[in-house]
Amino acid sequence: MPPIDLTADVVTLTRQLVDIESVSRDEQEIADAVETALRSLSHLEVIRRGHTVVARTALGRPSRVVVAGHLDTVPVNDNFPSRYDEAAGILHGLGTCDMKGGDAVILKLAATVTEPVHDVTYVLYEAEEIESEFNGLRLLAESDPELLEADFAILMEPSNAGVEAGCQGTLRVEVRTRGERAHSARSWRGVNAIHGAGEVLRRLSAYDARRPVIDGLEYHEGLNAVGISGGVAGNVIPDECVVTVNYRFAPDRSEQDALAYVREFFDGFEIALTDTAPGALPGLDRPAAHAFVEAVGGEVHPKFGWTDVARFTALGVPAVNYGPGDPMLAHKQDEHVEVAQIRRCEQQLAAWLHGETTPTTEENA
Repeated sequence: MPPIDLTADVVTLTRQLVDIESVSRDEQEIADAVETALRSLSHLEVIRRGHTVVARTALGRPSRVVVAGHLDTVPVNDNFPSRYDEAAGILHGLGTCDMKGGDAVILKLAATVTEPVHDVTYVLYEAEEIESEFNGLRLLAESDPELLEADFAILMEPSNAGVEAGCQGTLRVEVRTRGERAHSARSWRGVNAIHGAGEVLRRLSAYDARRPVIDGLEYHEGLNAVGISGGVAGNVIPDECVVTVNYRFAPDRSEQDALAYVREFFDGFEIALTDTAPGALPGLDRPAAHAFVEAVGGEVHPKFGWTDVARFTALGVPAVNYGPGDPMLAHKQDEHVEVAQIRRCEQQLAAWLHGETTPTTEENA
């Protein structure tokens, strides 16, 4: 098991994490390394559930915050292990942006902030990048909900070292067209289901994205085909075609409202819901969120992707996204992160946990 050195600087620590391969459902090695490192810290209580590791202070503070990040990555795409361009100040490699830079910040805070003004629960969890049923944060909320009780939560998803509030919801449906099989030499004797899917794609091409403004933040919805399947054999007219559609909806819509919209959009077609997760409203009017934004400075932006901020919102815990890395680089082959952002997040979060004020993002750039 590769060691994790909590005395190393946060950039070196990021490289150590990136160089432990941890594609979703294969997080044991990194979880073991994280657990071993955290158990060396006497000021923390450490709990392990599956491949999710929780470390907590118990100082009797009047408030508690959760700082969380996922340990898994999407599959390797010729971008492992890490590569550091020191002259450019950029660390390349799978997970550098999403989100082992944030995980490294969590581990440094856990090791170095021994007397925070809030009690802190650090959560490093498994299986965020795949289906919700495997998500370590969801499983922890079911098995040990008391471990996630808090007054405020920070999810260290990449946000360019600035606050991104709320998140969009997401659902996937299968839009199915049906036909009748026939020999392709006598195609007029059947009905081609793949041809019937042309209307599904036409509607998607004409889709006009909704862009609601919530708490002063503009969200941008998206409705897109992300997969298509059909066909029986090279000489058979297919009797079924399935178009998989992903809808990213603004947090002012519930899952039920979003599904109703999709059903109306594809009126006349057979629809099957396969996956859904709610969004999270920005919640910037909540005192804890407002105080954090004031402490770290910088402009607040909406979160366009779905993140586990929604899970904290469902638990009644106000939460924001705040972490190093450009979210536009997540899942790309050339995934990378500016090391200055990793250091900035460490500095600002450490100062906040110590009850200090920090310079604004612009002053710190």
